[in-house]
Amino acid sequence: MDEIYVSTDIETDGPVPGIYSMLSFGSAAFKKNKEIISTFSVNLECLPGAKQDPDTMEWWKTEEKAWEACRKNLEAPKKAMLKYLGWLEELPGKPVFLAYPASFDFNFINWYFIKFIGKNPFSYLALDIKSYAMAVLKKPFYKVTKNAMPKKWFDENKRSHVALDDAIEQGLLFCNIMNENNQSNKS
Repeated sequence: MDEIYVSTDIETDGPVPGIYSMLSFGSAAFKKNKEIISTFSVNLECLPGAKQDPDTMEWWKTEEKAWEACRKNLEAPKKAMLKYLGWLEELPGKPVFLAYPASFDFNFINWYFIKFIGKNPFSYLALDIKSYAMAVLKKPFYKVTKNAMPKKWFDENKRSHVALDDAIEQGLLFCNIMNENNQSNKS
């Protein structure tokens, strides 16, 4: 069974799940050849009793369009996670969670799956694009930023802080890195 790379981006109102809410998330399922098989996105109701981090909310004031986009057509978290699980199960391969940074996005997705569904179909596995780029570039972790990556790794997509747009941008980046790495390994 082929691996399907599920590039995922989330938007939140704070730095950790449970105390703060995941506001929206988007995933784009990629084959290794950069073909997008399917996409999923949803905006979530805030968790009952959750807080909003003041610093995060100040940042949101600078991203009004993205804020408006993630506050439309809200769904209850359990309903959203059940829909997401169904979407993942329909993919034509084994889903691999992919994010930039995976440690942040996976933390929320994992917490919401466990809290509302009782299991995480990704298990405890997440592939971090920055770490992969570090290995390919053979540079120290903190020196690997998007600005320090080769321009040819980037498609025209720009980060908008709309979850699905950012998931697509990150998935394309990953596929470009992976394809270049595979080409250099063949030579």
